[in-house]
Amino acid sequence: MLISFVSFVIVIAVCVVVHEFGHFITARCLGVQVHEFAFGMGPALWQRKSTGPEPMLWSVRAFPVGGSCRLAGMGEEEREEAVLPGKGFNEQPGWKRFLILLNGSLFNVLLALLLTAVFLWGHGALDMEHTRIGEVMPGFPAEAAGIQVGDSITAVNGRSVQEWREMSEALREEAERGGDVRVEVRRGEEVLTISTPIPMSEEHGRPMLGITPALVRYSPKDAVLNAGQYTWRMTTLMLRGITDWILRRQEVDVTGPVGIASMSGQAMRAGWWAFVTFVALISLNLGLLNLFPIPALDGGRILFVLLEMVFRRRLPERVENWIHTAGFVLLILLMLAITCQDVYHLFWTK
Repeated sequence: MLISFVSFVIVIAVCVVVHEFGHFITARCLGVQVHEFAFGMGPALWQRKSTGPEPMLWSVRAFPVGGSCRLAGMGEEEREEAVLPGKGFNEQPGWKRFLILLNGSLFNVLLALLLTAVFLWGHGALDMEHTRIGEVMPGFPAEAAGIQVGDSITAVNGRSVQEWREMSEALREEAERGGDVRVEVRRGEEVLTISTPIPMSEEHGRPMLGITPALVRYSPKDAVLNAGQYTWRMTTLMLRGITDWILRRQEVDVTGPVGIASMSGQAMRAGWWAFVTFVALISLNLGLLNLFPIPALDGGRILFVLLEMVFRRRLPERVENWIHTAGFVLLILLMLAITCQDVYHLFWTK
């Protein structure tokens, strides 16, 4: 439980602070005043005000879950805080407000890409494009048949295979037929033929040969390129899943804070690299969800800015604030419902 809590705090703190930093750095670059950048939430434990023509408050708050960037001119001014002329957020042209709102999510996507690239360079990924074996599990048919780490499977019952998925499918088909399966293995310059029975897993419906793919590590350049491709694939899958959930086209497993905390703990226990990839996944999720055109989210605010830029007319600030407040209340209710679902699955289902 403690590991899950600590890992959850780390995940949320990193992802939210990066998100808010995206808003902060863009606002500063575009000449928009920032009242405060806070690490954490709740009562302030430490505060320091920078000097200069645009003084800003840096603060560390009691609860290390997330952070915030308080921009001038968004109606969040505290006592004695003044908005400098021409520096308020709502005074800016549409394109500036659009970029400030967009770049929180963009920084989350960049964090996901960076962490994925670090993972591919420092740890490596399973090589699914070849059939080289990275691990032979003890007690399984592969070990009994003499298959070794570094071997490459080239054929299954005379059927040539080149990729791991192709090999897995061939093994599954032959295992379902029953009897011994003839596997051709390349070991260095040698090609061996090994016959072994392969039982099927009743739970997963997969052949239980007992092998895993080898790891392939990438150069920094290739790591970045492959991280970009992976991030794009995950983005399309997430957007499809979110859209299916909203439109109720198919059942999608939705997870809230309790579920994320549980998965954070599992990732932390699995090791450093598993945790890095989990942070990347949550950061990408956070960035994409924030871009959905829902009031109170960045995407909802972006929608209002785009409509203003197209029609050259702006909703009264009070009306827009009411809409965002209503959206915020609905999001809180939705989060409570998802949290109750998480608690139910955690304690009352297997």
